[in-house]
Amino acid sequence: MIDVQTKQRIIDAANILEVVQDFVSLRRSGVSYVGLCPFHSDRKPSFYVSPSKNVCKCFSCGEGGSPVHFIMKHEQLSYNEALRYLAKKYHIEIVEREETDEEKKAASERQSLFILNDYAQKFFVDQLHNTDDGRNIGLSYFRERGLRPDIIEKFGLGYAPELRDIFTKQALTAGYPIERLTAVGLSIQYEDKPPHDRFRGRVMFPVRNLSGQYVAFGGRIMGKADKTAKYINSPESLIYSKSRELYGLYQAKQAISKANKCYLVEGYTDVISMHQSGVENVVASSGTALTVQQIRLIRRFTERVTVLYDGDNAGIKAALRGIDLLLEEGLDIKVVLLPEGEDPDSYAQKHSRQELLDFLDAEETDFIHFKIRLYQSEMQRDPIRRAELIKDVLRTIALIPDTIRRTVLIQSSAALLNMDEALLKSEVAKFRAQGYHAHNHPQSVPTAPVVETQPEVINNAEEANTSEPAFNTQEYQPKFQEISLINLLIQKGNTDILALVEDEKGELIYTEYKLGAYIREELELDGLLDSVSPFCLDMLNETVDVCLVQNVLCSEYFSNHEHEAIRRLAADLLSKDMNHHSSQPEEEDYRMNAFSQKLANALDESSKQEILAEQALYLAERKQKMMIAEGNKALWELDQIRMAVVLDNIHKIQEEMVQAEREGDFERVLRLLKELQAENAFKQELAQTLGERTIKA
Repeated sequence: MIDVQTKQRIIDAANILEVVQDFVSLRRSGVSYVGLCPFHSDRKPSFYVSPSKNVCKCFSCGEGGSPVHFIMKHEQLSYNEALRYLAKKYHIEIVEREETDEEKKAASERQSLFILNDYAQKFFVDQLHNTDDGRNIGLSYFRERGLRPDIIEKFGLGYAPELRDIFTKQALTAGYPIERLTAVGLSIQYEDKPPHDRFRGRVMFPVRNLSGQYVAFGGRIMGKADKTAKYINSPESLIYSKSRELYGLYQAKQAISKANKCYLVEGYTDVISMHQSGVENVVASSGTALTVQQIRLIRRFTERVTVLYDGDNAGIKAALRGIDLLLEEGLDIKVVLLPEGEDPDSYAQKHSRQELLDFLDAEETDFIHFKIRLYQSEMQRDPIRRAELIKDVLRTIALIPDTIRRTVLIQSSAALLNMDEALLKSEVAKFRAQGYHAHNHPQSVPTAPVVETQPEVINNAEEANTSEPAFNTQEYQPKFQEISLINLLIQKGNTDILALVEDEKGELIYTEYKLGAYIREELELDGLLDSVSPFCLDMLNETVDVCLVQNVLCSEYFSNHEHEAIRRLAADLLSKDMNHHSSQPEEEDYRMNAFSQKLANALDESSKQEILAEQALYLAERKQKMMIAEGNKALWELDQIRMAVVLDNIHKIQEEMVQAEREGDFERVLRLLKELQAENAFKQELAQTLGERTIKA
């Protein structure tokens, strides 16, 4: 049996576009790709692939799903065989063992660390806004950098006080054990000495994973202490691996998908300043060399990456090799060289969104051509060095997997280098024949070879027979009135919502929940968990007990589920509007543009501050409205379930009354009549909430 960790590695690595393109010729259509369906005789392209959702769907025959499901269907493989196929494609070693007690404990520990980091983030934010040192030092620093209140809130920026152990003491008092504080790197303890805070006297930059959970922190020193690093970061832990995270991706993923482009910068402030300028499709490697895992995160949303370099030739040349991995992974790489003395942070601070975008569009250059021009002066001075640099350029071209792109770049490079094209082509072919890869990068891996379409032979008969959990398809299916609720779980089970609940005094107050947890709690309080189908109940329990606990996106989890029925339904619901693209800007876009115009036209600092305050209030209100709206959606679906149960109860009572009348049991008839009146009263109450048009007795 494939263990849980290995299965998740395979699912994380499997890119739907890469998998489908092994079998289907695709062309871009908006943010999706379209081609002829491989599952039926398709004359008109109706097979859509969505990289951002990581699913495919044929809108003619209805077939589609996650990369795992696509391989199962196309290659006629079992669930475990499909996982093995993808593991082979992505060079992932299969670990076959059952999850141990220790691993189950580790999963629980992961969730505890997420909760602890969330607590720490709230502590740092509170220190920034509600203490004298936080306001005078931390907040002043952010304001000096020109950061608006809404941007500070958006990125969850905070402040760690100078005191040696203030956070550690507070966390211990709150019930967090020192073992977890040190495990996640928030506290440090040496032998018999009392523990102390890792972050002291620093402004804090929290790092969020793709799902929005806080996994680490970066802190910038405010004072000028000797032998103290300007920046310190959380160490690697059970929930944080710097090779698997990109700063700002959580805030940028929608913008990247919408723009079909990702800007890659170096540091925290680069990302934040560009967001403030209105360019939100930007992430940072946080000063580390790019890894395959980080690149694959970007590829989920786009294949176009533009790298922004400071105007420092020495720094650029040192960073060039990090781009080779991007090319080897098949991404379209452009480079922008900022003016001398500028970095993305400073340049974004000085220019408007349109000015910044115009500059980036005008200055971006293909990476190969940029590399040649960067080395031009060295080539002219030294013929031997010229030969070495030309070979370096050709090695980079050899990494590009697409034949046409390689050919075009060889042609253009031959002209720039004043070299024979045939010679360059021959040298590139030699590098590829030698199996050259981006080996100078510590995380580089071989490019996946062409995989044979014949399934791997499974010698273990027992495994071959247990690839799919057994269930009765006729019985294991949702009720029709549950589909909307299930769709909400798949699409937004991880979403934060605000819902009205009674406090200890019996007063209704808005309380923050995860949507999936709220739905289950409400059904449990109403005693309705037994009234939903086993299908819906399983998905609800797995949303809360697996997705929320292990911090896995519900959409990703259910689209790769072991049960075929769940996989199919998840794929259908996720792909609903895949072939429809709206170009209409949303209302908030108009509002934000209006704020930008006001700021641009403001005559003095006082007017700007008033506009910024108004903008911050609007953003806070918008966030609250969105959370309330999501809570109302959940409540609506719950009321639909409640109504279905009420109507079912009414029907059962009416049948029982008919039977009691036939038997002459009038005492029972009277009792049932009271129950019927109570159910009808509840029905009318729900009808007022849902609307009469939706109620059918």
